[in-house]
Order: sequence, then C-alpha cells, then structure tokens
Amino acid sequence: MRLWNPRPEVVLPASDVPRPIVPVVDGHNHLGRWLTDDGGWMTPDLGALLGVMEERNVQHIVNLDGRWGDELRENVARYDGAHPGRFSTFCHLDWRLLAGPRPTARLVDSLHDAVVAGAKGIKVWKDLGLHVRDHRGTLVMPDDRRLIPVWEAAGALGLPICIHTADPVAFFEPLDERNERLDELSEVPGWWFGDRTRFPTFRRLMASLERAVAASPTTRFMGAHVGGYAENLGWVDRMLTTYPNFAVDIGGRLGELGRQPRAFRRLVVDHPDRVIFGTDCFPVDSAAYALHFRFLESSDEHFAYWPGDETAPQGRWHVSAVHLPAAVLRKVYAGNARRFLGIRVASAI
Repeated sequence: MRLWNPRPEVVLPASDVPRPIVPVVDGHNHLGRWLTDDGGWMTPDLGALLGVMEERNVQHIVNLDGRWGDELRENVARYDGAHPGRFSTFCHLDWRLLAGPRPTARLVDSLHDAVVAGAKGIKVWKDLGLHVRDHRGTLVMPDDRRLIPVWEAAGALGLPICIHTADPVAFFEPLDERNERLDELSEVPGWWFGDRTRFPTFRRLMASLERAVAASPTTRFMGAHVGGYAENLGWVDRMLTTYPNFAVDIGGRLGELGRQPRAFRRLVVDHPDRVIFGTDCFPVDSAAYALHFRFLESSDEHFAYWPGDETAPQGRWHVSAVHLPAAVLRKVYAGNARRFLGIRVASAI
C-alpha cells in the first residue's frame, strides 16, 4: 500500500501565487544547527537563503534554534547580527537544570543571560511533557509549579514564548488500520506516543498547556502548530477567546488546515490579530513558500499540500485554499508577528 500514490483526475484551476500581497514574517522556522544530522548549519549557504527571501518577499524569519550559551550567541551573530531586521533568534531552556539545585532560579537566570546574548524570545519544544524529567525521574509538564515563575519571568523580560506541546492527535492513538497517520509513523516510529506506560495522553498535555497559559497572563504564548491542536479548531477558538495572551502559528499544519478550509477561514476572520504566519519548512524552501501563499490567498480546491511528486508526507488527502480577505492577510502575514512577537523588521527589502 505504501507504493500506492494515486494522482487525482479532477480538473480544477491552479493558481500561481509566487509572492504574497505584502512582505511576510515567517514566524516559525529553523536555521540553526540543533536539528541537523551532521551538526552543521541548517542553511549553510546564507546567500542562497537571502535569495529565497528576496524571491518570495519574505521580509523576516524567526529562527527557533538558538539553544543557550555559546550556541545562542553564534546563532545571533550569524543571523540577527549580520543581517539586522531580517532575523530574530529565540533561545531554549536547558532542562537539565531541573535535575540540580534551585532549578527555578537557575532557569530564570538563564533567561536574563539569553536577553544579554540577544535572544528575542523563547522556544519550548515538545520534549517538555513528553521526555523532560526531574531529579526524581518524574515527567515535567508545561504547568509544573517550578516553571510558572519562569514563564512569568519571560513576560517581565518581554520575551514571547513559542511553545510546541504534544504532536498530531494520531501520534497518540493506537497503531492500527484506523490511524490516519499510519504511513508517517511507520516511517518514523519514534514519533508514536501511544504507549501509556511512557507518555501522557494528548488531552492531558493540552490541559497542561492551558493551565500554563492561564497562570501567566502577562506572558505572551504563541502555540506552535495551531496551538498543538489543528484537528480541533473549536478548541483553538476557545483558547483564543479565553486568553488574550495566547496566539497560534500555522507552521507545519497546512495539511490539517486545508482539509477544513471553511472552519480555518472562520477562525482567522474571528481572531485576525492572533494567527501568525509560519511555515516550519526547513531547510527553507522556495516552493513551500509559494504553496503557503496559494493556500492563504487563492480559492483553489483539492491540491497537494506538499511540493513535488512524492507520496503525501503526513496524511493521504489534498487541501483547499481559504482566500483570506486582504486586510486579514496583512495581519497574518506580518502585522501579528510584529505586534505579538515584537518582531522588528528591516525597513526595506
């Protein structure tokens, strides 16, 4: 079945949207060394990266790979320092500090150091809630009492938090014929979190995220990947309605959003100030940008949510576009990142 890769025979218009209506801020991407196999830069050719940005009218990219210490300083120097206004690097927290003395105070101290080093925000990855454990071996959740003061300190320092909690719902479900992401999980079995002896439930993780947001009302949280629950936009709508310090990015979830285009369009129109453009397509890819612009700007139906001719990378479906109003697009593409994340963009590109 894995070899079955049908081509739809339906004949429909196909829009070409090579550049967005306004310069965009990519609020969710990876440019550093943290996620590469060889320890090199995700974008070894910085000139080529800038060329893609010029081609696709990408004014600014948020680099979520800063980590801490020397790694943070080197990311800031390579991107933010060398090209002012084009990049913003977010730091990480070193969760190993939870196993030592005074974990809360030391984590807060690390945030002060990160600000001095040039961090513009914090990236919290899904390992918090799935893998991070304290000195007793207890799993640490986003709403852990030791972390609430850290989130509050981030707010006091003006650092927004991009928080990735859990993963697609199917990654927590049984690996059987009913799992809509079975192809993907067969390729990457390490992404399956359905073992209840090792991992919490998806619902528990989402509840923990909500409690963390609620407990830190002066801290701005950007829920990565549509808040972590792109399959349930009603839940996302409730979070955005309830918590003014919560926003979402769309990075890595075009496939989910495009199979519920009317619901997603309604969500954005109802919350135009708190949906942030991001791709999570790394290394940065020119075709992926054009695909996102087509999804947001056109009225096209039933097209592939991935560039190229390979098998669907996530689920075996196609998507339809949402044709957002121009005024809303301006906010989603750049205005919301500038306001909610505090992004300072280059004056011209």
